[in-house]
Amino acid sequence: MEVFRDSLNFFWNAQTSQIYRELQGLEKKAWVSKTPVLQQGKPDKNVYSITEEGRQELLRWLAEDNVGLSPRAPILMRVFFMGERSREENIRYFEKFKKECEQFLQGLEPVPEYIKAYGDAINAGDKSLYWQMSVDYGRRNMQMYIDWAQSCIEKLQESSAGEIM
Repeated sequence: MEVFRDSLNFFWNAQTSQIYRELQGLEKKAWVSKTPVLQQGKPDKNVYSITEEGRQELLRWLAEDNVGLSPRAPILMRVFFMGERSREENIRYFEKFKKECEQFLQGLEPVPEYIKAYGDAINAGDKSLYWQMSVDYGRRNMQMYIDWAQSCIEKLQESSAGEIM
């Protein structure tokens, strides 16, 4: 969970229960193997490792032609229907959204250090370059959300002042 939180959480949300459920599914497919680790003073833990079959499946998935763009954006569905509420409520929504994005962006600041430390610890080599690219995307995406939310706030404020959007 720690590794997930410090590396993937900025672009893929999952609860601990979901992660373990997925790991169990991967284990049933023989794509990962589990090694129990006994611990003193705290619950035992399981360390999961990718199997050769799992690595082959990962490589197959990476080679798919689908680049993974999805037109689904739940926030845009909500924004599309916001005309049903008052401008003031919607300004507050965008202000809250912007603040949460700023906090999330701030939370990404130490991630490059985590990547370097983890990459060095496991001798990841070039793999950490791709991890850094993912973090860069996450930062840019959050900054885009912040800029967009600010633009929405300004449009709503101008509109409430009687100006044309």
